[in-house]
Amino acid sequence: MAKYIFVTGGVVSSLGKGIASASIGKLLESRGVRISIIKCDPYINVDPGTMNPFQHGEVYVTDDGAETDLDLGHYGRFTDAVCGKDNNITTGKIYYSVISKERRGDYLGKTIQVIPHITDEIKAGLRKIGSDKKVDVVIVEIGGTVGDIESLPFLESIRQMSIDEGRENVLFAHLTLIPYIKSAGETKTKPTQHSVNKLREIGIQPDILMCRSEIRLTEDAKEKIALFCSVKPEHVIEALDVPTVYEVPLEFGRQKLDDTIIKLLGLKAKKGNLDAWRTGVVNRIKKPSRQVTIAVVGKYITLQDAYKSIYEALIHGGIAHKAKVNIKKVDSEDIQKHGAGHYLDSVSGILVPGGFGYRGIEGKIEAIRYAREHKIPYFGICLGMQTAIIEFARNVCHLGKANSTEFDKNTPHPVISLLEEQEKVQNKGASMRLGAYSCQVKRGTKTYAVYASDEIMERHRHRYEFNNEYRTIMEENGLRFVGLHVRKNLVEIVELDRHPWFVACQFHPEFKSKPDKAHPLFRGFVNAALRLKKKG
Repeated sequence: MAKYIFVTGGVVSSLGKGIASASIGKLLESRGVRISIIKCDPYINVDPGTMNPFQHGEVYVTDDGAETDLDLGHYGRFTDAVCGKDNNITTGKIYYSVISKERRGDYLGKTIQVIPHITDEIKAGLRKIGSDKKVDVVIVEIGGTVGDIESLPFLESIRQMSIDEGRENVLFAHLTLIPYIKSAGETKTKPTQHSVNKLREIGIQPDILMCRSEIRLTEDAKEKIALFCSVKPEHVIEALDVPTVYEVPLEFGRQKLDDTIIKLLGLKAKKGNLDAWRTGVVNRIKKPSRQVTIAVVGKYITLQDAYKSIYEALIHGGIAHKAKVNIKKVDSEDIQKHGAGHYLDSVSGILVPGGFGYRGIEGKIEAIRYAREHKIPYFGICLGMQTAIIEFARNVCHLGKANSTEFDKNTPHPVISLLEEQEKVQNKGASMRLGAYSCQVKRGTKTYAVYASDEIMERHRHRYEFNNEYRTIMEENGLRFVGLHVRKNLVEIVELDRHPWFVACQFHPEFKSKPDKAHPLFRGFVNAALRLKKKG
């Protein structure tokens, strides 16, 4: 059985438990430790698939078709851990399973209670990942903040795990806030003390404190935190604000967090080395040799996390070319009001990401038209491909009022339509085309040039597809269908003739991009934007 690291958070939310967990994973992998990571979410939704992006942020999709929390994206970008449906446990999923068992009579008439039935179900989920013989350590991030009612079953479960598995096989790391009072010129440790006290009331004594702070902690502050929170001073780790999140593993390594974890858990590990990460990722971000501006035209622009993987993948594309990508966030509704040129005349690339619903669609179509007509590199993802098809149908093929049946059920030209298998679907949750599917790529195309492969596997999350009845007329007018899911004859990638870079795909390549291994399409798109800027 694997050993466990439980990461909790205190004082306030959004401190970065996901980044901290991913950074711990990165450090341990550099020492030869095989890891997996789980996110425990306290909300009652079974998964985030039906949640509004303004509420939750992006939905991250795994190869096995799970709609999961966006923190799994952090895990995938920082580590080599393969995450799937079992790596995201929600309160809704736990209760759904327990209630289903109760209805079947699996509990033989027992009274079903939070303890032991809910906590046992949670522990079973954690142990399922821990039972993998290829995993040495399971890092478990507990969502929410200590003191939240919703998190209590998860906290009680990990308290029990420390007894069940043996304290020598379990480590508790607590991420907390050390506020800096600028007017007084002081950091305050009291919120951390209260947070740790709350953990102790539950029966959990943290082994390591990761202290989020704007400034470095003095030795006096560390000793005070250690004394009042019953940890060793060397186990008080600074989690400082840094220019890029990819620097966090280096900061943790500087403070020998990996040595501490390996010692506390009794792990066998080799000497660590993050030099390639430092030179190939962090230094390239902090000291780029050039820069380029790319517009992301979306409808959830006001929330940073709604397009988290998109933004990160663009940064990765820049890293591959030693360039900084300046992301200009453009609300598609603003384009509808003021025109595309008002927002896009100074950019070197335009990206339209995925989404649902009609709001802002006409603005996206106008942005795509602007990219096509002005020969600006364009990259469409999911809905960004569908809107590119609509724009091309209307303005090049002269198919008036062409649209998707998602937005206009009575359109005379349904160039985008509902998947046949989706027509009888009633429940919205986990019912889209989800997960990894194969795609055949045509040689001699821009897509093939960046992938250098005839067959690729990419992750999907959508209900609507290109309507093949319109393929001939579009090909005659210069749209190329360069990627197909052959078994169902579904269009996956399109390109435009006589354009420096106009590529749109039905899948979500952003989910497979890493800072030290940019996704081929993002690498190619950023390169095209850089070429345009160089010519300009």
